[in-house]
Amino acid sequence: MKTENIQDIYELTPLQHGILFHSLYAPETAVYFVQLCYSLRGNLDAIAFERAWQAVVDRQTILRTAFYWEDLEKPLQVVNKNVTIVLQQYDWRGKTTEEQKLQLQDFLESDRVKGFDFSLAPLMRLFLIRCANDFYYFIWSKHHLILDGWSTALVLKEVVEIYQALEQGQEFPLVSKTDYKNYIKWLQKQDSSQTEVFWRQILSDFKTPTSLKSIECDRVSEREKKYESQSIKLSQKITEKLQAFARTHKLTLNTIVQGAWAILLGRYSGQEDIIFGVTVSGRPTDLFGAETMVGMFINTLPIRVKLNGERHLLSWLVELQNQQLVIRQYQHSSLVDIQSWSEVSKGLPLLESIFVFENYPIDEKLKIEQKSLEIQNISTFDRSNYPLTISVIPSVELEIAIAYDGERFESATINRVLGHFQTLLEQMSENSEVSLKDLIFLTTAEQHQLLIEWNDTKTEYPQNKCVHQLFEEQVEKTPDAIAVVFEEQQLTYKELNDRANRLAHHLQTLGVKPEMLVGICLKRSLEMVIGLLGILKAGGAYLPLDPEYPQERLAFVLSDAKANILLTQQALLDKLLHQKEKIVCIDTQWREISQQSDRNP
Repeated sequence: MKTENIQDIYELTPLQHGILFHSLYAPETAVYFVQLCYSLRGNLDAIAFERAWQAVVDRQTILRTAFYWEDLEKPLQVVNKNVTIVLQQYDWRGKTTEEQKLQLQDFLESDRVKGFDFSLAPLMRLFLIRCANDFYYFIWSKHHLILDGWSTALVLKEVVEIYQALEQGQEFPLVSKTDYKNYIKWLQKQDSSQTEVFWRQILSDFKTPTSLKSIECDRVSEREKKYESQSIKLSQKITEKLQAFARTHKLTLNTIVQGAWAILLGRYSGQEDIIFGVTVSGRPTDLFGAETMVGMFINTLPIRVKLNGERHLLSWLVELQNQQLVIRQYQHSSLVDIQSWSEVSKGLPLLESIFVFENYPIDEKLKIEQKSLEIQNISTFDRSNYPLTISVIPSVELEIAIAYDGERFESATINRVLGHFQTLLEQMSENSEVSLKDLIFLTTAEQHQLLIEWNDTKTEYPQNKCVHQLFEEQVEKTPDAIAVVFEEQQLTYKELNDRANRLAHHLQTLGVKPEMLVGICLKRSLEMVIGLLGILKAGGAYLPLDPEYPQERLAFVLSDAKANILLTQQALLDKLLHQKEKIVCIDTQWREISQQSDRNP
């Protein structure tokens, strides 16, 4: 660090602390690396474009900031007086369009692998790739430590304004700005005496993180670990219905979509008391210039939602929105501190999913007013340390994107989740008084599969063969395959057949004949399956009896059915000692039974 180039030094925000920790902990994952790729079509003045970026870097302190932590009591951010930003340029005009697209993907990935040295400003890189005389790819790679989504939009807006001024030979049309340092100072002055009390109260008695197991892969993927994303856009009609629903009931669109995720999370986890993360803007209303300040302001906080199925949707959403308003009073709390105040066991994450509502001032202002150049965002790479990130982008067609850990979630599963989102939001927009339990999230196709396809179990069976004969045929085909499993025990087809045969021969010595009823009162076990097959092989018919029935009920059923033999276990004899039937204990009498032949009767 060259001290003569230092302009300022100050502490990190709570979220910057967390981002720095995760970035240093797993640098190979490109966590919190943000990469924006744009297409530029038209007449671009590359020199003016680079000068515009340099002007913004000169103007915004956060873009000249580096981070230091080694041998320090706590990490610090250091603002440099002067930092040069270089627009690295490439010419791919000699390649075909298809070759350019393939090379672009390789280029983006190789750039992500490079990461950033946090002690060297700027924590961003710019690339301009010329593909045709009037077509370019522009890539802006940056780290989340310096910019959130709102600030990203502000920086782009400034670059566009300065570029236009340079092209037209005008002065930079920039208004006065407030430095990021002012936000750090404001943050340090906040009274946090009630913060711990608030979060302990909010998280009281919540001990287990809300699980995503039901939608995770059955086993860890052997693929290279990747962070992937999928998205859907709701139709303009559905979007307008949601907006009208929000206006009518004085709700925000954020609350409605956040509520939909809470309901889905409850259904997936099977829990009525859930927690997930939400991002807050972090821009204080009482700090002058906060709306136009550039830096890292957002924070991630837990929101706890109770899902009583009897609650009506509207009143529940109103309560959810009020809860968000209360939480905003503590929006600058450190998530690390919040987790330490919770009752969730150490080593377990408090949050498995986060919800982001991207209401940024980016809109159409990014487009250069001159028709000579058209800018369009074609891809975004942005990875957090959370397994699942739900992002909502309000527009004419509401967009919902899910970024996910490719090792834990299958792409097909995420596609279904997006379908559930759409189905649920459509219902929510149509009926404000529906009970939460009556909201259906399955898509039409899934409902048809569940109710029609999976219940279409009709099949043809041989009319001249019994069940035990079909089983014996399977024994011939796969004698060593596992046929039945109970807890830690298992039997192959041959082992099960041999035991059932011995029991069948034993029952025949007791007088079991075709169509004779044999009572069977067994706890769930391997013996139950052996018993059922053994009775059938002996030629009898089984009469199932629940061991949980009262003694009088068991006696009545046996008497009424005129079953003369009862198959059971030693542990159930107390209930059955007074029965008149011949009792066979399949467990304690097995030594005697095992003397019989193992051949099919």
